[in-house]
Amino acid sequence: MISPLFSDTTDSELVLGMDLGTQGVRVLVSDAAGHRVAHASKTFRLPDTSSPATVGVFEQDPEQWWEAAKTCLRQVMTTLGSRRSRLRAMAVTSTSGTLCLLDAQGWPIHPAMMYSDRRGSGEAEWLNQVGAEMLARHGYRFDASFALPKLLWLRRYRPDIFVAARFFAHAADVLVGRLTGEYGVSDWSHALKSGYDLLEDRWPDFIGQVPVRNKGHEGHEGHEGHEGHEDHGLRLPREYFPRIVPPGTIIGRVLARTAEETGLPAGLSVVAGMTDGCAAQVAGGAIEPGQWLSVLGTTLVIKGVTSHLLRDPQGRIYSHRHPSGMWLPGGASNTGGEVLARRFPHANLAAMDERAATLTPTGIVCYPLERTGERFPFACPSARGFLLGTADTTERYYTACLEGVGYVERLAYDILMQLGASVEGPIRVAGGGARSRPWLQIRANILNRPLLVPQQAEAAFGAAVLAAGSSLYADLTTATRSMVHTRTHIMPQPDAEERYTPLYEQFVAACRERGYLEPS
Repeated sequence: MISPLFSDTTDSELVLGMDLGTQGVRVLVSDAAGHRVAHASKTFRLPDTSSPATVGVFEQDPEQWWEAAKTCLRQVMTTLGSRRSRLRAMAVTSTSGTLCLLDAQGWPIHPAMMYSDRRGSGEAEWLNQVGAEMLARHGYRFDASFALPKLLWLRRYRPDIFVAARFFAHAADVLVGRLTGEYGVSDWSHALKSGYDLLEDRWPDFIGQVPVRNKGHEGHEGHEGHEGHEDHGLRLPREYFPRIVPPGTIIGRVLARTAEETGLPAGLSVVAGMTDGCAAQVAGGAIEPGQWLSVLGTTLVIKGVTSHLLRDPQGRIYSHRHPSGMWLPGGASNTGGEVLARRFPHANLAAMDERAATLTPTGIVCYPLERTGERFPFACPSARGFLLGTADTTERYYTACLEGVGYVERLAYDILMQLGASVEGPIRVAGGGARSRPWLQIRANILNRPLLVPQQAEAAFGAAVLAAGSSLYADLTTATRSMVHTRTHIMPQPDAEERYTPLYEQFVAACRERGYLEPS
């Protein structure tokens, strides 16, 4: 029996999840059975990034985060009324790779550099050299989207800001600090893109290395190059870096003054969170080894659980650490629902989906990549989309695009299994693509696996489940089993293997012929 989304029970203990996203804050309260009890959201004023001066720059004001958070919390506490006394814990999730520098009182001294800020691209390449040994052990590389390159960029080009800072914080840490007064603690999920060594559970030695000469390093955003000049290496003070704890660890309790501002009960436990992607994975129910979640929106993101660390020589995936010590590998394709928005901007997609159900399989092999370059299931900066066969009608072309995303998804899981992952049972699915029943059926047929659509695959709910794992249940796995419920179950059709596998094999062969995949 599928549990209802909302609950009328009034005697259950409650947990709260807060999601600090790029566009706003969302707060959700759940009971112990996973029923949503109250929720609120508040959007941000986003900066204008259209001028040439802001190319590669994406900043936000952390004070805006806190004001939005307070608004949502007050609204939710008003909805709860006397039931707010039944709150037992809360957790905060946020974007991965966002950097904020704080003074000794926890106040921001510079706008937060968001994960999408690209000014640290040169620093990322330099870090890939000095951190090569650690990166090889973990199987990933630094990118400008990571927080550590941003910190190094500030150290080099805004030393006035850098020396005034006392704390280096992730986005979630800022809100946790406002709630509890604890600014020097973070979790190992948000800390991954700050360079934390997840295998040795410590900050790596290269963060405090001796000065080096950085020859040929180019400046950024109007700064001159540094060729021939003495650079300071990393030389990042260790006291800047937070103490790292597993997600779900109690960091502190809501202060009395914060309780007055927000309506939260004073003394409420605030536990360490996870990145928004990991929290959404928890909300989707993929929390035990062999379980996987596909999130299909503009792009296709795949996340799962393994008992051991997957190492990919091509760098197509990277792994977060599971709260219990296992691993959360994932990869993101550049392919996904973007093709529908770009190729069929004015179409009635619901009607097109119904028509697609009668046309599949089309016999056409499509790789619906709208941009140049792919990240996963193959890493190829020059990859381009292709179409094998003739799409003689708009409906057939549309259907071929739906199938093409399914072929990319199947290849992704095949690659994961080649790297040593176990993929067991049904695939959990979320995102906009999970709202289309015909597309779900096509994907189930191509994968030849059942698909499960969870009721609440959102990061705020995942944060609430994480909080429950530390307060209402013995651990996160038990909380997830009790709180995450299925809305829809899609089975592959009986003849799916026979009808779709030959087309999938043509897709893989075409990718190999173009050099996107290595020869078999």
